[in-house]
Amino acid sequence: MATPVMDRLIRRTVASAVPLNIHFDLTYRCNERCVHCYLDHEDHGELTTCEVLEILNQLAEAGSFFLTFSGGEIFLRKDLMIILEHARRLGFDLSLKTNALLVDAERARQLRALGVRRIQVSIYSADPAVHDEITKVRGSLERSLAAIRFLKSEGLMVKIACPLMKQNLASYEQVFRLAKELDVPYVFDLTITPKLDGDTSPLAHRAAGSELLPIIQSRGCADDTRPASPPRIDEDSIASVSSSGIEGSAYDNRLCSAGHNSCYISPYGDVFPCVQLPVPSGNLRRQSFLEIWERSSGLKKIRSLRESQLRICSTCEIRRFCERCPGLAMMEGNDLMGPYERACELAELKAQQAGLANPVSAWHRGLAGRGAREAAHSSLSSSESLAQ
Repeated sequence: MATPVMDRLIRRTVASAVPLNIHFDLTYRCNERCVHCYLDHEDHGELTTCEVLEILNQLAEAGSFFLTFSGGEIFLRKDLMIILEHARRLGFDLSLKTNALLVDAERARQLRALGVRRIQVSIYSADPAVHDEITKVRGSLERSLAAIRFLKSEGLMVKIACPLMKQNLASYEQVFRLAKELDVPYVFDLTITPKLDGDTSPLAHRAAGSELLPIIQSRGCADDTRPASPPRIDEDSIASVSSSGIEGSAYDNRLCSAGHNSCYISPYGDVFPCVQLPVPSGNLRRQSFLEIWERSSGLKKIRSLRESQLRICSTCEIRRFCERCPGLAMMEGNDLMGPYERACELAELKAQQAGLANPVSAWHRGLAGRGAREAAHSSLSSSESLAQ
């Protein structure tokens, strides 16, 4: 949740284009095979230890502070502790995203000693059969939960992340109660994304918007855990796209934080505005980070775009309910500045939940109008044909 101090920090870094927040995937290799994953798990030439450490030096020089290491599974990197130690020596605020299968008591102690601030662990269900069917690793739920307890025992901040899909949609109440039992925060992600190469096969696992309505309706105060009652999900614990957790109101009229004060680095040194915004901006094996950040034509283009330039979405009456992602607009709608079905669908559901009668997005309204005009034209043509 944004605070006044964080909001001021974000505004200043956006205004001066300081790369405050970096998402750095250290590997795409993984010891799970989650059915909805958007990554290619083969190693096509990961950055070496020395290359990673030099990139961290460059990020520190550029003014970056919040650093999230993710994957793949980061603990498959045998040099992870060396990387974390170097990052902390440079003063980065560190967050990790992991399935935690490789985290034991000793690893938890090491992470605590290094001063890692937060570890996000993926949990898909409190039912081992459901969780393990998604990860394709037998016993993975038991191992991930054991790791969470190890991390908690060391006083580390742990957060559960639960992407919701067809396979685990009925499990959200279980995950909510599990998070309460473990005394950890949680987030439900309502979006399943295409693969980074554009393959849309993961979308087959996406739940229909209408099926998500009970989760959207449950948003509220999270203090009702009576077994007979549906949980009241924390207001800020439902997401529609992956988030750094460092969001606020400071991106006024900008599409999002991507390229303004945040960016993504792949295991191969490729730089993008965001992991979900595949606009190639440079490679750190050929250029320095500051050279890419300050001179990349891709990043400059992203920075020049404004919400008010969105041809359809800027006119939408329910825009305030929409969590449109420009990256998903590009991947799913083939138009960085255009609408896409999922965002409109969820916006209409949220507007309905807020009490609006029959809310319709600008895009859907336009489609309906075009359909009516085409039907009228077809009817007129048929009438003229009969008259002749």
